[in-house]
Amino acid sequence: MAEDLVLDTAIRDWVLIPLSVVMVLIGILRYFVSKLMRSSQTPDAKIVKEGQIVVRARNLRAAANFIPAKSFRSRRAYYSNEENGLLHVPKGQAQNPQAQMFSDPNMAMDMMKKNLSMIIPQTLTFAWVNFFFSGFVAAKIPFPLTQRFRSMLQNGIDLSSVDVSYVSSRSWYFLNLFGLRGLFSLILGEENATDDTQRMMQMSGFGMDPSKSLGAEKDSLDILQHEWALPKFEQRAEAVLRKLIK
Repeated sequence: MAEDLVLDTAIRDWVLIPLSVVMVLIGILRYFVSKLMRSSQTPDAKIVKEGQIVVRARNLRAAANFIPAKSFRSRRAYYSNEENGLLHVPKGQAQNPQAQMFSDPNMAMDMMKKNLSMIIPQTLTFAWVNFFFSGFVAAKIPFPLTQRFRSMLQNGIDLSSVDVSYVSSRSWYFLNLFGLRGLFSLILGEENATDDTQRMMQMSGFGMDPSKSLGAEKDSLDILQHEWALPKFEQRAEAVLRKLIK
């Protein structure tokens, strides 16, 4: 049976609150440092155009059932035509993003700056937490959890008799690291919020061919089955109004 612990208020004052405040301040400082290190360069017009085409094609797929079948077919042909469709990319025109990175030194430098602004603060902060706050039970979740959350919430504590709802100081660091996006959105703005998970996804997805997004959107648009959702909507609206009047 799991034991209940009585947490000392000194742990709250000297571990939980300082760790949370430091994580917020480091996130804000990292945002301004990365903003200063960011080089001012105009985006590639072709990349911006391809991104806008993909967004417009997705909007067409999302609202396809609200336009007549003839209008949908004409719009789909405009995007996915094999000769001059906007989503059609000839085989010889596909770009290699890695070759583009090596040809543009500014792109490689920006990528290195982003990686450094993420890796160095995380490494130093984790070393600080591991040295000063390792082994503390910092908080308790106010609702019961299953045993699967033990490895996530009790990192650094090897006590199977402790209830799963207790959170170690090292796990509290990781929870703040990946869970402060909402707070950063309020402080820095939605578009400028520092999100480590998003940056990791960008790092793992670096090197992907941007033309593949056009091809994937073209395939999705080609296999879409159109079913007009508003047949005889005027008659149906009139019938509803007549029922309301009666």
